[in-house]
Amino acid sequence: MLGKISADVKGLKQGLDPENIAYWYTKVVSDAKEMAPPWLVDKINVKQDPILYMKFNLDISKRAVRYFMIAVDNSIDQMPYSTRLYFLKVQEIMTDEMNKALV
Repeated sequence: MLGKISADVKGLKQGLDPENIAYWYTKVVSDAKEMAPPWLVDKINVKQDPILYMKFNLDISKRAVRYFMIAVDNSIDQMPYSTRLYFLKVQEIMTDEMNKALV
């Protein structure tokens, strides 16, 4: 019983590891760039803060958000649980920001 709990906690912790999140950002951005038209490819970028490793700056054009969201949806089932929650929150924030822009 204790071994299972320990394994579960270790898995959750690894899902929020900055290297793990950086890997998934790289994969999602790469997939989004493959889907996006050529004139939007350079408008989708992510940078990891060199000091605060859990901070990522997503630099994306409003026109490219759709491709990023689709790429996240396509990858979400393969992500560890805590990473999945992280990217669901990213999607929620992006949706809120896009809705603000429409008002």
